[in-house]
Amino acid sequence: MTTAQPVAASARAGAVRGLLPGYFALVMSTGMVSIGLNLHDWHAASVVLLWLSVVCFVILLVATVLRFLRFRAELVGDLSNPERAFGFFTIVAAIDVVGTRLVIDGHNHLAGALLAAALVVWLVLGYVIPVVAVLGRRERPVINHTNGTWFIWAVASQSVTVLAATLQPTGVPGTNLLALIAVFSWSLGVFLYAVVGILLIVRLTVYPFGPQDIQPPYWVAMGATAITVLAGSRIVAMEQAPTVDVTRGLVAGLALLFWCFGTWLIPALLAIGWWRHITHHIPIRYEPAWWSLVFPVAMYGVGSHYLGVADHLPIVTSVGDVVIWVAVAVWALTFVAMLAHLWRSLVASQ
Repeated sequence: MTTAQPVAASARAGAVRGLLPGYFALVMSTGMVSIGLNLHDWHAASVVLLWLSVVCFVILLVATVLRFLRFRAELVGDLSNPERAFGFFTIVAAIDVVGTRLVIDGHNHLAGALLAAALVVWLVLGYVIPVVAVLGRRERPVINHTNGTWFIWAVASQSVTVLAATLQPTGVPGTNLLALIAVFSWSLGVFLYAVVGILLIVRLTVYPFGPQDIQPPYWVAMGATAITVLAGSRIVAMEQAPTVDVTRGLVAGLALLFWCFGTWLIPALLAIGWWRHITHHIPIRYEPAWWSLVFPVAMYGVGSHYLGVADHLPIVTSVGDVVIWVAVAVWALTFVAMLAHLWRSLVASQ
């Protein structure tokens, strides 16, 4: 065995040990850009990104299982850390985004199986993480650990809605059940967004923060509004069902309100980025958290397109179509930066 081999093995083990729970945002971003490309009739490129997202998901899932088997203390530590624990909800959203893209190509039964898996993980994490990472901590107050990753709790809920609502009109069994799941998870997602938003406002107004604290996951504040818009638009487009019939108008109106608020957030988030990187000279370098910025951009583009179609708002549709291409560019830059980072840390180190 050469000297380089132990070094490479140690680097790979270190990557698994320190795996960011929110790294599944890579899958979310890739899958959502795939959906956006399909909306622009770039079907071949869309399919390539679909299966790339599947490959990334499998790699991350295997790494997570290895982390549980070999570095369980670190994984449990993340589950009990309020600044990292909510990143585990990216697993749910990743499953749902991939499932939604599979429905577009007619893989309805596989998408249904993914929805079932996502529901189980969503329900388990939805109770475990708040209890372990927030209520179970001896340290008080916990609110000073609130950050943008907490919005992924709402994103996961809305991702369930997107997949359930996309499956419902395809003729798969359980139409009324899918409608109930879609409306239920959408309603819960709206409530969770409000709760996390209030907690984050309190944290930012009560406790001091600096440019180091305002990281890319704060973009999830906008991404959560965007997926709420997409989920609401998918509910509006569903076939008739009791739960849909009584909420369709309400959901359509609230989806537009969320789109307006999410749009308003974009200049503020750009200003924060300027303050962090230009004013305070924090260098822009690749880190896994950047995928939590890519996903909101892609989701805003796709969500705007679907909202414009559902609510007959061509201007909103046009905005979404433009932003989808912005998302493609941001995804490509981040993906290249990730490959360069992985090459330096896992390959060149040999």
